[in-house]
Amino acid sequence: MKNPMRLFSVVFLLLLLVATEMGPIMVAEARTCESQSHRFKGICIRHSNCATICQTEGFHGGHCRGLRRRCFCTKHC
Repeated sequence: MKNPMRLFSVVFLLLLLVATEMGPIMVAEARTCESQSHRFKGICIRHSNCATICQTEGFHGGHCRGLRRRCFCTKHC
């Protein structure tokens, strides 16, 4: 063998290739449950206003949704 450093770099690249082919470890995500806000009044225009009201109701956040622009609160269930 003329150059052991060259052999080392080839082996290292092959190991790197095998490691990336295995892919990342799969992680299960929690479901997100939605419920219409009981305290939000009026047309929902800004998601941040909706999320603030939803947090006072005990949810993690909220967003505006639908043609009638209602506020829906979200939480992990």
